[in-house]
Formats: sequence, C-alpha cells, structure tokens
Amino acid sequence: MKVKVGDKVRILAGKDKGKEGRVTVTLKKKDRVVVEGINIVKKHNKPGKKTETGGIMETENPIHVSNVKVLESSKKETKKETKKVDKKEAKAAKKTKKVGDKDE
Repeated sequence: MKVKVGDKVRILAGKDKGKEGRVTVTLKKKDRVVVEGINIVKKHNKPGKKTETGGIMETENPIHVSNVKVLESSKKETKKETKKVDKKEAKAAKKTKKVGDKDE
C-alpha cells in the first residue's frame, strides 16, 4: 500500500469527495485507511461497562485506499517512488522530486 500514516490525502469518491485530511490508521489486510475527519458515521450505543451513559457516538470509518490520492505540501496530487539517499531508501514525489516521508 502506497499510503502511510501521516500522509495528507484527498478523497476521490464517496460522500466526502474533494475533502482533504491526514491518514491516522492503515488497515493493510483490508486495503483501507482511516482519514481524520472523513467518513464520519453515527453509532448508537447502549449503556454498559465501557460507557456508563449510552447515546449516539460519532466515529471515523475506514475507506478503501483506491478512493484516496496522496498530496504534496503544495496540495498537488502526486505519485510516490522510492529513491536511495545515503544508502537508505526514502520516499520521493515523482513530479517535484522532493524527498521525505511526510510533507508538511
């Protein structure tokens, strides 16, 4: 999977199409990612041991990795490739050749 935790992504499909956010969790076996503030659903919980009061909780659900696109710091869509820098592999943007895992 080319998307890593901390990458800034744009949503390509679904109800949140066009929104941007950072990846918080990657689920590699299911090819899904959880993006901060995206795909929020409401879940109804009964009172129990975990939550003393029941109610409606809002949670972020995972979305398929094919529905997100990695962004650079300049908010342009990009592809990532691996480059060798100082005998170590590092991620680099294909268009701008900027090296670094996380673009701020």
